[in-house]
Amino acid sequence: MPKVISNTSYFKGNDLKKSQNIIINGALISNIKESDYNETSHSLVVPGFIDLQIYGAGGRLFSAEPSTESLSIMENDLLKKGTTGFLACMATNSPEVFDECIKAAKEHRTAAKNFLGLHLEGPFLNPKRLGAHVPAFVRKASLDEIKKLIDFGDGVIKMMTIAPELQDDEVIEYLLANGVLVSLGHSNATFDEAIAAYNKGIQTTTHLFNAMSPIHHREPGIPTAVFSHDKAMASIIADGQHVDFEVVKFAQKLLKERLFLITDAVTACSTGPYQHVQKGNKYVMPDGTLSGSSLTMLEAVKNCVLHCDISLNDAVKMGTRYPAQLIGIENLTATIETGHQANLLVLDDDLNLKEVIFKGETI
Repeated sequence: MPKVISNTSYFKGNDLKKSQNIIINGALISNIKESDYNETSHSLVVPGFIDLQIYGAGGRLFSAEPSTESLSIMENDLLKKGTTGFLACMATNSPEVFDECIKAAKEHRTAAKNFLGLHLEGPFLNPKRLGAHVPAFVRKASLDEIKKLIDFGDGVIKMMTIAPELQDDEVIEYLLANGVLVSLGHSNATFDEAIAAYNKGIQTTTHLFNAMSPIHHREPGIPTAVFSHDKAMASIIADGQHVDFEVVKFAQKLLKERLFLITDAVTACSTGPYQHVQKGNKYVMPDGTLSGSSLTMLEAVKNCVLHCDISLNDAVKMGTRYPAQLIGIENLTATIETGHQANLLVLDDDLNLKEVIFKGETI
């Protein structure tokens, strides 16, 4: 029996289509047609969210407990919250922990649901812009190390954040040639160095404004380079803690489709080098250094609409289409179209989550 989401609304491009029936057969959207109902629709269907940077969920911080069980717990928790695709992120750590995380990710991928792979945020960062990262593990990359890392990853490493001003060109070229999405982050690059990095093929920027050279009227820094470049993208943490909402607002006006949402979310942890302590709607290290957020992707979208003067359609695309395009799965799940995978969220008029559908099944 087909599944039908009746008398709902959804965005087709920039148009809000009302009174629609979305028909699902198996894992795919099989048809979309006008509803026969005359009453006003009180639901909105949007694609499932794609989070390219999250450290933990469901009470598990992946790097502290690197196992297939941890990934399964994260998957199930995130699905219930509307994230139908995510990269599990690892902060700068020991080679042994990196190996354990990569091993767990490789073991899990045959059973994976919404887990898309790993985002390695470090250890090839600038010591001057570490934020909560552990200085002892930070180093410059060698080509030999990168080759071994990519070989051991066997395709599970999808994204890597590096400080390009400290890396040799051959390292960047190798990562790009092997299909790794490279992001400029935790970097003290000048404007010129950042522009040069984007021109070399680095596609995006990790948590815009955080842990990077700032905008100064005589030293324009990384954010100005992102704004000035015609292709460079950037992620942003729209929690009002990592970046003020007014700054999110003006960044979106400048970048438009080049700005996308991440949660950078962690979970409470009292072991290992990253001991996150929750303080309100943020997490800090024991010394008070701001670490990760407590955001969900839906909360980030709501914040954009309610506090940043961003339209609902644009905010949704920041959490769905733009990250999906960046990671190369836009033809699978980024828009609501016949033939696309039925990874869908049903929201009420207040943007509360009513239903999560993943591969055609209600979660």
